[in-house]
Amino acid sequence: MSYPTWSDLNSSSIVPPLGCTKAKAVGPAALLVSMGPDMGLIRQGKGPWHSSALFNSSVMVKEDDPLGMSVTGPYIGAPYGVMLLESLIAKGAKAVIVLGWCGALTSDLSVGDLVVVEKALADEGTSRHYMDLRGDLQAVHAEARLTSKLVDELKIAGLEARARTTIWTTDAIYRETPEKVAWYRDKGAWAVEMECSALFAAAALRKIPIAALLVVSDSLARKDGVWDSGSDKKRFKAMRKQACGFAVELTGKLAHGF
Repeated sequence: MSYPTWSDLNSSSIVPPLGCTKAKAVGPAALLVSMGPDMGLIRQGKGPWHSSALFNSSVMVKEDDPLGMSVTGPYIGAPYGVMLLESLIAKGAKAVIVLGWCGALTSDLSVGDLVVVEKALADEGTSRHYMDLRGDLQAVHAEARLTSKLVDELKIAGLEARARTTIWTTDAIYRETPEKVAWYRDKGAWAVEMECSALFAAAALRKIPIAALLVVSDSLARKDGVWDSGSDKKRFKAMRKQACGFAVELTGKLAHGF
């Protein structure tokens, strides 16, 4: 029998976020970027940036606006993503945009499509420490108002996205079996990735609005069961670049809207 994690959700941790380190403040809006190549694109873009280490990742702030917004990454997996999120909240973040990649579970999605996540089906171990997920379908929602803001801003920017999407969050990237893919697709999931359900759950406990924009990087939807990697496709590269620029602009707007 495992410990009933839902029983102590109102209790504080013995170990505080950031441990014994004095928290150096960041701005009120944070962009969490899961993939290293996207961090590279952002670092080359609007700046100049001042970069500092946070665990195995980097936190970047604009040199001319150090308390405006922050960009943090890369990261992989739910536990590490939530470590970064908790640390950013401890440093003063009050709203979070997540930018990442996902794999399509349905032929209705193509490589390079943009996906705005409404809810994530939790198939990872971290979210249970932040939310009571007892029940048949363990779904964790993004924050509704910030998600609507994300959708509206995409429209203003002229970027088409699959909005209000359900995804599957898994811990085991190499255990995406045909049976699991079919099961989660039948539950309404359009795509799969590794962090969103945990990030949403942690943000909800901390009462921080969070929304997620994902770029479809590959597909598990082929009927013959063959994985279709799209990372070298021109459309994927082009949409990644657009998504990075858009996410930085939106996070900057959020930072100065508080």
